[in-house]
Amino acid sequence: MPISSAAPQVPLAPFVPPRVLTVAGSDSGGGAGIQADLKTMLALGVHGMSVITAVTAQNSLGVQGAWELPVEAVRAQYRSVVDDIGVQAVKTGMLASAALVETVAALLAGTDAPVVVDPVGTSKHGDPLLAAEALDSVRTKLLPVATVATPNLDEVAQLTGVTVTDETGMRQAAAEILGYGPRWVVIKGGHLPGEPVDLLADGTEEHWLRAPRHGNRHTHGTGCTLAAAIACGLARGNDVPTAVRAAKTYVTGAIAAGFPLGTGIGPVRHGWQL
Repeated sequence: MPISSAAPQVPLAPFVPPRVLTVAGSDSGGGAGIQADLKTMLALGVHGMSVITAVTAQNSLGVQGAWELPVEAVRAQYRSVVDDIGVQAVKTGMLASAALVETVAALLAGTDAPVVVDPVGTSKHGDPLLAAEALDSVRTKLLPVATVATPNLDEVAQLTGVTVTDETGMRQAAAEILGYGPRWVVIKGGHLPGEPVDLLADGTEEHWLRAPRHGNRHTHGTGCTLAAAIACGLARGNDVPTAVRAAKTYVTGAIAAGFPLGTGIGPVRHGWQL
């Protein structure tokens, strides 16, 4: 009987993608919040998981209503995911109230994973998504546990009182936000005239990230998408500058491919690379 020389077949271990958790509000229109985060994570090849902090009635015209979840529900979702599945990165978005900000900050402080904090204050349409009394909790509890914070210029003004009108102001804003304790900050300058520019800084290094401006009004979800994309890069083991640059490239493409929905502002296209 002939003896086979073929090597025995060893079953391959299943591939487990990096795991990224978003802690944010639900956008019923699907353009921002939890929905945007999970679409970004799918597009960038990680396993997305979610802790829902609030439910919004939202469409292309704005936010018609918002209801925060109880602290106990948020804490239970977080523990359920982290204690069993584990995470390689966490991203936060809409946290709505001081109680939720402080609860989430405490959970993050006990989690060994990089954290991207998008300090959401208002929606694309200017609707408030964070109680005014929660701002101090963001400053003193949430930002200190952030690996990267990603405020836009309106959020910078809310948190620091600094009104940014040019790139020099962006540098001042970065210093003010870093004073609250995050390791890195991305000051998003897309609302300034001219070429969209973001500033990534840690108090020692500065990286100016520039991109072409696309004449597309359908930009709903850009902030959520950028923060989620940064978290994906960090979950893959990239350093912060590498993760932020890749996220900026991804979001720029998503903005260029943004499409109309409803009668207002449509979303960016999360699957533009697919």
